[in-house]
Amino acid sequence: MSAESTETAALRERVRALMPRAKEDLTALVAMRSVADPRQFPPEECAKTADFLVRVFTEAGLRDMRRVTTPDGTDAVVGHAPGPEGAPTVLLYCHYDVQPPLDDAAWRTPPFELTERDGRWYGRGAADCKGNIVMHLTALRALGGPEGRGFPVNVKFVAEGSEEQGTGGLEQLVPLRPELFAADTLLVCDTGNFALGLPTATTSLRGLTDVVVTVSTLRGEMHSGMFGGPAPDALAALVRILDSLRDEHGSTTVKGLPCDGVWDGVDYPVEQFRADVGVLDGVSVVGTGSVADELWARPAVTVLGIDCPPVVGSSAAIQAKVRARVSLRVPPGIDADEALRALTDHLTSAAPWGARVEVEAQSAGQPFRAHTDGPAYRALGAALREAYGKDMVQSGQGGSIPLCNVLAAQFPAAEIALIGVEEPGCLIHAPNESVDPAEIEHMALAEALFLSSYATPL
Repeated sequence: MSAESTETAALRERVRALMPRAKEDLTALVAMRSVADPRQFPPEECAKTADFLVRVFTEAGLRDMRRVTTPDGTDAVVGHAPGPEGAPTVLLYCHYDVQPPLDDAAWRTPPFELTERDGRWYGRGAADCKGNIVMHLTALRALGGPEGRGFPVNVKFVAEGSEEQGTGGLEQLVPLRPELFAADTLLVCDTGNFALGLPTATTSLRGLTDVVVTVSTLRGEMHSGMFGGPAPDALAALVRILDSLRDEHGSTTVKGLPCDGVWDGVDYPVEQFRADVGVLDGVSVVGTGSVADELWARPAVTVLGIDCPPVVGSSAAIQAKVRARVSLRVPPGIDADEALRALTDHLTSAAPWGARVEVEAQSAGQPFRAHTDGPAYRALGAALREAYGKDMVQSGQGGSIPLCNVLAAQFPAAEIALIGVEEPGCLIHAPNESVDPAEIEHMALAEALFLSSYATPL
């Protein structure tokens, strides 16, 4: 047996032995209702979670663990540990705030109580992102902290406190305090594997632009019996405008944007996609490309909400003014600002009957694509292969993580890798969120192996 395989086996055993403690940590974390919205939960819950991280990561071997207030008023938790002279620096990222539980009645177990069922651990944040926090903790403990062996690389740590709220506190902090984040490699651990047990690096993130479109046709509502027919209906006009954003196959078609991109990473079989998202029997998956093309390589429009009379309480009236919130996700290769202009022009030009259209931009974020040809990705691929016994695949993600673009702009020479314990079965952001503990174990081992192998250039 070679020295390398001996070290791998030793790390594997240390990680396995630490899993009961990982469950204890996750139990404590899930019990903290760290929703970063004081309108829903007391701010003390986030403060308690941040203090917990300061304590446990100090115990794991990091130094100068502390809370740092970000420009949005929330606290990030930061710390570091020096490695050997000349060793590279790795930043470990996660976030400790969580989504609200939504409908408590839809949970089969209490959302803020870690519960084991059918081999999975259930609770809000069990995967997103407190499972990733525990992954970091377990990897660091396995490498050195508890026994005082030290770490093979320089380690920096940051846990964000308001990621789920999208208020941008950490993105604003990066240029103000770059010394907290500067590293050769940044492990952004807020994603996960394409499928359970399949080691995955997320290398592509879609950008985002949201708008509110307002359609006006009359000075006020009019009786539909007396005037319906020739009177221009604002709601009917809005329906026609929104319908123009997709073709007969369901593909997004925003004038001025390329809608024929092709994904060159892992395939996403249609039947797997149907099962992952719960497509009803007899309902088709839409678009002319593959699932991966439509998800990660092409623009995708979604109508998020419409302001119009609800069915209950509606009257026999022609609508004079209505609104809709429209979201457009854009893949790498399309500038989000250009996408906003194209979406605005499309919505305006699609108005029928001379209806008046106003488009108000709500938010915008650029897409992201990782550079995967450096030493960190080579070391990461090897570490994941050792941990899982399978080659690493590359996938995209339909969601946006604006922090990645901020980090890439601030540290253009750094490699950014997105990994984590989340996979489709976790149901992140939904009721009954869970994590498979095997993913925590395998990903903690992979992170420990990566930090060890990355210390020596490949």
